[in-house]
Amino acid sequence: MRYWYPYTKDALEAIKADGIQRLVVLPLYPQFSISTSGSSLRELEREFYADQTLRQVRNVVIPAWYNREGYVNSMARLIAAKCDLSEDKSEPHVFFSAHGLPAKYITSLADPYQYQMESQVSFIMTKLRRMGYENKHSLAYQSKVGPVEWLKPYTDDTIRELGSSGVKSLVVVPISFVSEHIETLEEIDCEYRELAEESGITEWQRVPALGVDGEFIDDLAQAVVEVLPRIEEGPKSDINEGRPVSLRVVNDLVQLRSKEEEIEYGPVRYEVRRVGFTPKAELINGRIAMSAITMASIYSYFDGTLVASILDGRLPQASWLS
Repeated sequence: MRYWYPYTKDALEAIKADGIQRLVVLPLYPQFSISTSGSSLRELEREFYADQTLRQVRNVVIPAWYNREGYVNSMARLIAAKCDLSEDKSEPHVFFSAHGLPAKYITSLADPYQYQMESQVSFIMTKLRRMGYENKHSLAYQSKVGPVEWLKPYTDDTIRELGSSGVKSLVVVPISFVSEHIETLEEIDCEYRELAEESGITEWQRVPALGVDGEFIDDLAQAVVEVLPRIEEGPKSDINEGRPVSLRVVNDLVQLRSKEEEIEYGPVRYEVRRVGFTPKAELINGRIAMSAITMASIYSYFDGTLVASILDGRLPQASWLS
């Protein structure tokens, strides 16, 4: 974790002690943001570059999973269970409250968080309607701090507006949180509930965080299984196809397995023998590597393809909804 034990460094020490050679990095933020997954991945990258042993560990990152079918299904099922507590299951207003973000992240830094959040809410409501729920819904952002403008609408303002418009029943969804903590147990359950009652809302149901929900955990496990081939196959295919890659990919490849092994094919068999590079070959190889690194560094510390997608607005869609 970033702000409590075990810290990133502690986990990496355990990885080294266990002799791990392949690593799947799975941030527990459903949506990608520079301030959440991005911050964690930058810290991870710093630790990797500072340790020669870790630099040898092949890895792949799952940057976001807000659009995975299993995750959306789990959220829709938990929301439906709370709606079912009302006499009319389609009467409660489904209120998604997400952690906020300074607006400049979206307008100036092309952070995909808001787009992914809005898309995720759309996916969940589409699933609910297929399940027979026709509830109205809203999305707002909580936890604003400081004087700068954050993503709007704010959760407290939206609660007041819903109350003044005659809404009496809310099913509140902590959409950006997968575990319970102060922002669900205190901010939502206590502060916002009190505000809702003051605003005339008489029925309040809060959807629990996913925690260890079975379908949710199975879906995360499947996400990991799906990316395992990328650990070995991805970097080579990306370079072959001319796609942007990360510094880690280039640094891994310039070590070149052919630098240590050369396979000679004969009429009946092949043998593996070790060869060395001449000083001149090493110099040429180094210059090529530095050129590649210079180009790759433009794209990010972790996944250039993702950053390029962010910059031009291309992001993965939930193909299973089509």
